[in-house]
Amino acid sequence: MKTKMHSWRDEWQWHVFLLIAVFLMLWPIVFMLSTSLKDLNQVFESTLNPLPFPPTFDNYLYVLENFPLFTYIWNTFYIAIVVTLSKALTSVLAAFAFVYYDFKYKETVFNSMLLTFFIPITVLIMPNYLMMSKLGLLDTPYGVMLPGLVDGMGIFLMRQTMRGIPKPLLEAAILDGAKPFQVLSKVVVPLIKPSILAISILFFINSWNEYFWPLLILQDKSNLTLPLALQMFISAEGGSEWGVAMAVATLTSLPPLVLYIFCQKFIINTFMQSGVKG
Repeated sequence: MKTKMHSWRDEWQWHVFLLIAVFLMLWPIVFMLSTSLKDLNQVFESTLNPLPFPPTFDNYLYVLENFPLFTYIWNTFYIAIVVTLSKALTSVLAAFAFVYYDFKYKETVFNSMLLTFFIPITVLIMPNYLMMSKLGLLDTPYGVMLPGLVDGMGIFLMRQTMRGIPKPLLEAAILDGAKPFQVLSKVVVPLIKPSILAISILFFINSWNEYFWPLLILQDKSNLTLPLALQMFISAEGGSEWGVAMAVATLTSLPPLVLYIFCQKFIINTFMQSGVKG
């Protein structure tokens, strides 16, 4: 009896801890949605109240009528989709080479790539900025895209996933006369489609939410991405129109949030597979 009581008490404590953690993580989202549905009086009179009463959509109407939202959405989408496609393609091709080809210094090259995980992003900002300046890509979307066209984590995850493919499948394809590109496109890619989709979604979300690097590169208001446009809008309004600002933030958050909700199973499975083989 004491053992059961002790077990129940431990389980209850962990549930409380988990609920607190979930609350702390979700509260900013709840606050954002709630504030976007409040008028200015409610924002200041009931700041922490998550239930706007009565709710209003005036903030969203104001954004759609007075804010070039679709221009910023297109800028953000264009950069995100190009970066995502490039990272996904290079991750698959590089992982295929690391898994199925034997070449000199292969492990050295792979381990060197892993070292890039531990280099702080801030260390790379100055050399990347100087390179974009020399290439004449400042204040262009290409200056934002170029440093992010390859991703070491994507290569690592694809490599781990490909190592789980049974060798007899590939040997059978080679015996049938399949060329390397045919093995990749006809055998490997169909088997790892969920993982490719998962890392592509992660790449898209990260690129969509990118703030600091575009802040350094982009200057013209017509080239801004949504995160930058949000900051510009808050500054222009003096930080007082919090309902409108939260409406912009909500609209900015919707695409990556919807993508994750519908594809979270693929994303979780990809990270689980990455630990199957070392």
